[in-house]
Amino acid sequence: IMFFLTTSYDPFKKNKVASKLHSHGHELSVIRLTDSWFIQENSPYYISITVKLKKKYIGLDLFENAVQRILEARRKCPVMGLLVQMSELIGIIKVAHTANCAMLTTMLENKDLMTQIKMTNYDLMLTDPAIPGGVILAHHLQLPMVYNVRWMSFGEGHFSITPSPISYVPVPGSGLTDRMGLLERTCNLLHYGLNLIQEHWLVIPMYSKLWLVRVDFVFEFPRPSMPNLIYIGSFQCRPANPLPDELGEFMQSSGDHGVVVMSLGTLIAGLPREVMEAIATAFARMPQKVVWRFIGERPSSLGNNTLLLKWIPQNDLLGHPKTRAFVAHGGTNGLYEAIYHGVPVLGLPLLFDQLDNIVRLQARGVARMLEAATCTTEEFLEALRDILENPMYRQNMQKLSSLHQDRPLHPLDKAVYWIEFVLRNKGAPHLRAEAYNMSVYSYYCLDVAALVLLILLLTLGGVYTIWIQRRKREANKAVRDGNKKAVKEGSKRLKESINALKDSNNIPIPNLRASKII
Repeated sequence: IMFFLTTSYDPFKKNKVASKLHSHGHELSVIRLTDSWFIQENSPYYISITVKLKKKYIGLDLFENAVQRILEARRKCPVMGLLVQMSELIGIIKVAHTANCAMLTTMLENKDLMTQIKMTNYDLMLTDPAIPGGVILAHHLQLPMVYNVRWMSFGEGHFSITPSPISYVPVPGSGLTDRMGLLERTCNLLHYGLNLIQEHWLVIPMYSKLWLVRVDFVFEFPRPSMPNLIYIGSFQCRPANPLPDELGEFMQSSGDHGVVVMSLGTLIAGLPREVMEAIATAFARMPQKVVWRFIGERPSSLGNNTLLLKWIPQNDLLGHPKTRAFVAHGGTNGLYEAIYHGVPVLGLPLLFDQLDNIVRLQARGVARMLEAATCTTEEFLEALRDILENPMYRQNMQKLSSLHQDRPLHPLDKAVYWIEFVLRNKGAPHLRAEAYNMSVYSYYCLDVAALVLLILLLTLGGVYTIWIQRRKREANKAVRDGNKKAVKEGSKRLKESINALKDSNNIPIPNLRASKII
C-alpha cells in the first residue's frame, strides 16, 4: 500500500492507521517531503520514500502570519475579517498546490525513482484529495484509490460526492446550522456561489472508488450520503493512558474544582499578546487548575493555578476524570477527542474549518464560542464559568459521547476493513454512483425538463389552435344566422309599416307584387 502525504497533515494520527494495517500483514510505503512536520522518515510500520525539493514552500510562519492578519481585520470589522480570511485561505491553497506540483514534478522527472515504484507493484493508493498529488500519481500508476478525507480545497468533502441541498446543508464558512430561515438560506446560497468560484479557479475535482470520511453524525449535521462513503470520525481516539507523575499530581491537586485544558493546536503558536493576557487574567480568577499548551513569552498576568507546557498529552488529559472543560481553537481532532471523553468545549476559532466545527457543537448544546480577535477577560470568564457551572453542557456532551461510542465497530477497524476490501476486489466500482458518468444536463434532468416543457408547449399549442378554429366557426355561423334573422325582421317591419299607413290614411295601395309597370 502506498501513502501519499503532504507536509502539514498526518492522516496516520500518530501512526494508528499504519500500525493497524501493519499488524494485518500489509507492507506500507509513505511518500513524504524531507521537511515533513509529522511524518517521520524512520518507522517500524512503513518504508519512507523521501522527496527533496529545491526550496521550501510551506512553513509554520505561513499559517501564523495568516492568522494574525485575519484577527487584525476582525477587530476592525466582521465583514472585513471575512474577506481577509477568504483571501488568506486562497493564498494558502495556492502555496500548497504549488508545493504539491513541485513534489510531483520532482518525482516524475526522477526516472530511477519511478522505475523503482513501478517495480514494487503496489496494490493501492491511500491519499487525501485536498491536495490531489496522490490522485495524479495513482492515475499515472493505474492504482485503485482510497481517500482519507474531511475537507477539500474548496470546502467540506461531501459537496464533491453527495447531493447537498443548501436549503438545510450549511456551506463551509457560513457559520450556519441546519435550521435556516429565509435570510439564512440566502446567505448560504451566496457562500455556495463563492465556493463554486473558488473550486473552478483553484481545484479540478477528482473522484475515487472509496472515500474514508473523517466524520461522525453525532458531530456533523444529517445530510444525504453515498454507498462509497465510509465514516471514520474519531478513528484516532482511544481511552486515556496514565499521565506522567508530575502532571498527574498537578491534576489531582485540583480537588473538586477540577482542571481546564487549553490548546490551540500545532500550527498556531498563539493569539495576539493582549488576548493572551486577557485569557491568563481570567484563568487566574478561577478556582480550577489550568493546563495550557503554550509557546512564546509567558503572560505577565498568569496565576499560580496555571501550568504552561510546550506539549501536552491532549487525549490523556481530556480523558482524565478531573478535566472539566476544554478551551480549543476548533480543530477536528481535538473536538472529536472532547466528544469521545465527554468534555464540553469553549471555542476560539481561528482558521480553516474551525468556525464550522464549533458551530456544530454549539448547535448540540455542548459548546460556546468567542471571537478570538476581540476576546476580553470578562467575556472569557463569563463563557467559561457558564460551561463549568451549567450542568447542561456536560450532560449533553456525555450523551453525545455515549451515542458516539455506541457502534458495532471502531472507526479505525472500519477503515482497515474497507482498505482491505478495495485490495481484495481491486477497487469497489459497484459502490460508485453512475452520476460520475453523466453530463451536467443529464444529472440535473435538464433534458427531461426540456422534453416535458416541449410536450406541454405542443399540447397547449394544439389546444389553443383547436380553440381558435372553433371560435372562428362559431363566429362565422353567428354572422350567417344574424344576416338571415336581420332580413326577416326587416321584411316584417316593412310590412307592418305599410299596413299602418294603409289603416291610418285609407289610401289604396296597389299590390306591388300583382302590379306591373308597362
